Amino acid sequence: MTTVGILGGGQLARMLALSGAPLGLRFLVLDTTPDACAAQFAPLLQADYRDETALAQFADRVDVATFDFENVPAESARWLADHVPVFPSPRALAVAQDRLAEKTLFRELGIPVPEFAAIDSRASLDEALARIGTPCILKTRRLGYDGKGQFRLRSADDAGAAWDALGAQADTVGLILEGFVAFQRELSVVAVRGRDGELRAWPLTENWHESGILSASLAPAAVDEALQAQALAAARKVAEALDYVGVFALELFLRDGVLLANEMAPRVHNSGHWTIEGARTSQFQNHLRAVLGLPLGDTRAVGHSAMLNWIGTLPTPLPVLSEACGYWHDYGKSAREGRKVGHATLRAESRQELASALEQVGLALGREAQVAAVVERLREA
Repeated sequence: MTTVGILGGGQLARMLALSGAPLGLRFLVLDTTPDACAAQFAPLLQADYRDETALAQFADRVDVATFDFENVPAESARWLADHVPVFPSPRALAVAQDRLAEKTLFRELGIPVPEFAAIDSRASLDEALARIGTPCILKTRRLGYDGKGQFRLRSADDAGAAWDALGAQADTVGLILEGFVAFQRELSVVAVRGRDGELRAWPLTENWHESGILSASLAPAAVDEALQAQALAAARKVAEALDYVGVFALELFLRDGVLLANEMAPRVHNSGHWTIEGARTSQFQNHLRAVLGLPLGDTRAVGHSAMLNWIGTLPTPLPVLSEACGYWHDYGKSAREGRKVGHATLRAESRQELASALEQVGLALGREAQVAAVVERLREA
């Protein structure tokens, strides 16, 4: 029986383990915390990711390794790759961990990106501000996610406050200044590439964020074939440049008919959770198929889906489960501010049916604001 090792034991690892059960797979999770939620469904090896003794034990017990979040140290993935197959590759992980390397790659591949500049001093921040202009965002190059490690500058007068907030990290994780994009819509393309180079992608997904954290997703997004093709072309360029194996997501801004790449996630992605119920093959099972060298599954959508993220605390599931098209996912985590603790997916045959179900759920949960933009988009088409 094949054992898949996962570096990181969060909800993504948990959903990978659940998805792998029908394939007869076993799993081993390596995580730094004793209460990693994936450990409710797979054995846990608790250790620091840089502990080579633990990594050796891990490698001895698995046939292939992957990861469920991009802040796993790239050097740990490189060490493992000398002992067991690791997918995606340590190189892909390293590029995605560094916003400067990531955006430089996008630009080299001819994928449109916002203006950006590396920042290593207060003087370089002032110089970049003069060139890029405001509004703009100062970010850490590494370790930031879900809106963390960012400072928005509305004018050049904010430079001092931005440097006070993040400047101390210039010599450790590095900084990057990015031009603010006045986008019309936030979209993502979730794709999968197999060991043999075959690439498949799910329909474009439209996303809404609150405080830098994904709040809701709608798939398929109401876009024309030209935008879908543009997104797929960008995903293919990135995947082939990195010889990527597995699922990944490109987060995109739509501005005046052009998709600009924001960032890449080298893993299964929050905006692809709808695929569990809303696609012929979920992102989780296709990731496992890819890293194991199995044939990829069909990525076509089944009807129309909306995913709602639960942040901090879980609401009652009853309004969702009362809907014939409702599906509930509890990650088994304790409540904590800013923490992703679960999600719900609603799937319907028509956009109007989905809009009506969303309105009912939003009203019952007191989440009208969370569903309003999604419902409006559904009724536009």
